[in-house]
Amino acid sequence: MRALVIYCHPREGSFNAAIRDLVLERLRAAGAEIRLSDLYARGFDPVMSATDHETYEQVPENRRMIEEDCANLEWCNTLIFVYPTWWYGLPAMLKGWLDRVLVPDVAFIMPRADGETIRPGLTHIGKLGVFTTCGASWWLTTFVGAPGRRTLLRGLRLILGKRVRTAFAAHYLMDSSTPESRAKHLARVRARLDRLIAAPMPNLAPSPVMTERQA
Repeated sequence: MRALVIYCHPREGSFNAAIRDLVLERLRAAGAEIRLSDLYARGFDPVMSATDHETYEQVPENRRMIEEDCANLEWCNTLIFVYPTWWYGLPAMLKGWLDRVLVPDVAFIMPRADGETIRPGLTHIGKLGVFTTCGASWWLTTFVGAPGRRTLLRGLRLILGKRVRTAFAAHYLMDSSTPESRAKHLARVRARLDRLIAAPMPNLAPSPVMTERQA
């Protein structure tokens, strides 16, 4: 297993940091190869500039400023996100990472003819984990539509491998959490991550992006 962990939180002492540490511990225990991308610690710029937008579809120029992130995505077969849910969605830092890094000929292949849609490019990724915290209740988050969860577990999932294995856990009502609720959540994360790690990797097609580059 080659796991890329995308971690997004501005404060090192946060509960999300505890979740991150647990995720890394369980991956190491399973013998996984790990790459951690701590977006705040590395000072990732989430803002898509005019140049980024202008070169978005220009391959390979579109990956010039984000080469490390693109290489990490091409390397991994397991992708895990750890982040807080703010205003029912992804933090701006994480949304900006998706905007800037999931570019054509890395994450997907642009349409080649009228009426076509994009084709998945990350078909070599067979496992997806999403672990988050939410200030709102489960009911309110669900009523609003849980846009953060949907972005990753529906939108991103569509460009990963077929029959991708997934794991999700959220601590709701985080602002009124207790030591007991946090401990219970860490146990939940551990159990769901362990199941994800132990699950057989689905039969994955080679990445069409990489195949086209080699042709």
